[in-house]
Amino acid sequence: MEYLKNHINGELIEPVSGKYLDNYEPATGQVYSFVPDSDARDVERAVAAAEKAFPVWSVTPTQERARLLQHIADLITQNLNSLARAESIDTGKPVTLAKRMDIPRAASNFSFFASATIHFASESHAMEDSALNYTLRKPLGVVGCISPWNLPLYLFTWKIAPALAAGNCVIGKPSEITPMTAYLLSKLCQEAGLPPGVLNIVHGYGPKVGAAICAHPKISAISFTGGTKTGIEIARVAAPMFKKLSLELGGKNPVLVFADCDYANMLETTIRSAFTNQGEICLCGSRVFVERPLYEKFKNDFVARAKQLKVGDPLVEDTDQGAVVSQQHKAKVLSYIELAKQEGGKILCGGHDMKLSGRCKDGWFIAPTIIEGLSYDCRTNQEEIFGPVVTIMPFDSEDEVLDYANSTPYGLASILWTQNLPRAHRVSDQLKSGIVWVNCWMVHDLRTPFGGVKQSGVGREGGLEALRFFTEPKNVCVKLK
Repeated sequence: MEYLKNHINGELIEPVSGKYLDNYEPATGQVYSFVPDSDARDVERAVAAAEKAFPVWSVTPTQERARLLQHIADLITQNLNSLARAESIDTGKPVTLAKRMDIPRAASNFSFFASATIHFASESHAMEDSALNYTLRKPLGVVGCISPWNLPLYLFTWKIAPALAAGNCVIGKPSEITPMTAYLLSKLCQEAGLPPGVLNIVHGYGPKVGAAICAHPKISAISFTGGTKTGIEIARVAAPMFKKLSLELGGKNPVLVFADCDYANMLETTIRSAFTNQGEICLCGSRVFVERPLYEKFKNDFVARAKQLKVGDPLVEDTDQGAVVSQQHKAKVLSYIELAKQEGGKILCGGHDMKLSGRCKDGWFIAPTIIEGLSYDCRTNQEEIFGPVVTIMPFDSEDEVLDYANSTPYGLASILWTQNLPRAHRVSDQLKSGIVWVNCWMVHDLRTPFGGVKQSGVGREGGLEALRFFTEPKNVCVKLK
């Protein structure tokens, strides 16, 4: 029953309030550790430490910043197994998934931006023989990075690595629901020799800690991943203060399956895109549209494959799907399944919670659920559920499926299955989303821009886009004559 601590000014310290929050293991439904119940006073301490560290960190040679980030990446890799186990216990996801995806990606985030900051170049513009313009990019100062509960270390490092690489000092807030690997990361940063105050991690509730970060006048930028409603509130508070904002918000991602697809590859990938991480990934394909000639075959095979998924103890190696993250989230997902029934949906498989035996008898498990018979514009097909629930329906034409796909207020990702190259380009161009995967899912080059349109957010993360976000451009014009 470990008591986690905040990481401020290079030290692990208790919250000012002295109070702690219960941290549950989703697979057992039991409290297994305690999280600092921090507030604005802890944020103020963190900002003071970051302000003190910034003048030195901002002018630390790029090669030295890169060396420190690479050292952190190496330490994450060296601690792969322990970090993956901690992530599995904290989130309910299968430990095999954490080993394969979450922890390696966290290491890659640090490693990538360690290299990217060295190769980050600015522009120059010669005005014939009269003047030379060149662009300087300076770190912003103290920035806030607020990450979600579904991919805790993966997405936390996705934000703080480019911020640090660009020379900023960071106030990081992991989700209070899944704080463990961020806490362990603070220890690795100490071991790596990251200077005090450069990275500060403050745990606690969003309305206390997150709100204080967004409202603090000395924090000049906010990078946030989470729900659209929270993003709206952050924008309301931060925009009048002219803070830079990067908001990666919700998704209701469509999967478009044309009859000429590579069927076997499509089927296996669509199972993954629907149910990986219990469907708790903003990039999951939760609405599957299948061209009518293929629909019945797909429906039968898709349901059969979903029924083969093993829902079980996340710490067991052959588990396919673990527990959802909290009892409250379980109730939300189940309420949407009931809504789907009220809207005329037919449950083809799942549609209920699951009771396991042994140590997981009180855990929060939901059976993989597939629903058909719903209209494309019903609430179930328009609102983000964020669980192991997917709807399927047939379509007859490109125009029809594009209308279905683009109908939601979200626009994060789309998945397109076709062997027809002109169609692949044509439909990709017309899909209203920030990402389109053609004949694949979750294939991600860290150099590419990541983000959504409409209510899926503003701004882009990844690659040079992230380094541009965390810096301020300054044009210098030198007259030559």
